[in-house]
Amino acid sequence: MTIAIALQKPLYECDYYEWTQETITKLKARDFEDLDIENLIEEIEGLGISQKKEIRNRLRVLLEHLMKRIYVDMPDCFDGWENTIRTQRNDIQDELADMPSLKRFWDEFFDRAWQRALSDVRFEYSKKGFIFPDTWQFSRDIDAMLNVNFWE
Repeated sequence: MTIAIALQKPLYECDYYEWTQETITKLKARDFEDLDIENLIEEIEGLGISQKKEIRNRLRVLLEHLMKRIYVDMPDCFDGWENTIRTQRNDIQDELADMPSLKRFWDEFFDRAWQRALSDVRFEYSKKGFIFPDTWQFSRDIDAMLNVNFWE
């Protein structure tokens, strides 16, 4: 006769929300010995990665709409593109105000965001005859990207 032994999954794997609540309770009680340290480390690392991705993705959207506004002569679309530019700039500023240490990654963010944005707008508009330069033709520093209307 074979007896099946059910292996219980860790709380982290079966109920993530409950795991977060339990972890918070243990941290507040300073019950460090009973913490799920491995998964807590993984989650904190993931938060940092997530914040970097958030800024990089917003910068990609900003660059896409800046390129459209600068290089695509479709005046009926200007207001929409400018609204998106304003929204992305505000959101990037908010993220960097909350996490100023992420500014040191700006050049890395810019390089990756530029390549993706360029690929996307070329795919969308090249068949319509619009041409985009291989490199960003304007200042790429944070202050310029968040404040300058390059199309003026």
